Amino acid sequence: MRVAIDAMGGDDAPLVNVDGAIDAVEKQEDLEVILVGIEPVVRKHLDSRKYKGSRISIHHAPDVVKMDDPPSLAVRRKKDSSMRKAFDLVREGKADAVVSAGNSGAMMGMSLFLLGRAEGVDRPAFAALMPSYSKPFLLLDAGANVDCSPDNIIQFALMGNAYSRLVVGVDRPRVSLLSIGEEQMKGNVLIKESTKILLELGMNFTGNVEPKDAYMGVSDVIVCDGFVGNIFLKTSEGLAEFVMRLLKREMGRSVAAKMGYLFMRSVLKNVKKETAYEEYGGAPLLGIKGAVVVCHGRSTSKAIMNAIMIASEFASKNVHKAISKDIKMLVDKKDDKESTVAAG
Repeated sequence: MRVAIDAMGGDDAPLVNVDGAIDAVEKQEDLEVILVGIEPVVRKHLDSRKYKGSRISIHHAPDVVKMDDPPSLAVRRKKDSSMRKAFDLVREGKADAVVSAGNSGAMMGMSLFLLGRAEGVDRPAFAALMPSYSKPFLLLDAGANVDCSPDNIIQFALMGNAYSRLVVGVDRPRVSLLSIGEEQMKGNVLIKESTKILLELGMNFTGNVEPKDAYMGVSDVIVCDGFVGNIFLKTSEGLAEFVMRLLKREMGRSVAAKMGYLFMRSVLKNVKKETAYEEYGGAPLLGIKGAVVVCHGRSTSKAIMNAIMIASEFASKNVHKAISKDIKMLVDKKDDKESTVAAG
């Protein structure tokens, strides 16, 4: 698999992107990475790491998409940017996937404009892999679509189900709707209407899940609109950081606490590792005709490494084709039902 990474995207670019690329190819033998960016700058960092292998190359792009650039400007005018050139490589068949820690709005715009939606998909969605007590779960939409219809929610469920099955490796994913209560009568109109449809689909739909239970491992895929999903995601990130800082502060307040820390250090490190966003790389953009992974702007080299490896797996499994197949089956089932009603 060949992954094109926007080497100039992110708060600490290109250093973390170069480091992440080197770490990724050292971990995965069948992987090639194309660093797309300002060649002299990227080359300087690559040479400083003394990388001597042949599975990392540089593709020159003289321009950069800034974090505050309007997506429309990035798509239409910045044709020589590192982000745009990375997408061009995929469109031309010279790469299999795109990774960037840059402007997420521009990533969405370029995905739609240059790669297009997967067949049957109305709206692509960001899917974020989140930690839980037992194993990670997939949350979508994590911020691509603020206002959604029940049909959008159903498609998100199908997308998440396919990705969890093919990439995460869950045989029969448990799919839930994020709501304010487990009972079917709770939630807004969007949730209630979506529940009615999901109950008839035949997938492993387990009903509503409350935010407080999401981290207990009760679901493999949790579905919501992008507004709710993005708030859930950012609240989770903030809470995890708050708890770790609080523990660190309290452990420095007394000798007894410091002694306790010595015994608890390995445990705390494991907790921090399981809740850190960098362990999950980035958010795959589902519903696009290809493999696109969007990373946090503050991504570390470890996050970039994991994102590259996720993108490689994403591309190799042809997830977008599986999504299109599942949506077509849903449409055919709906048409058959309408035909039966009309005939009756």
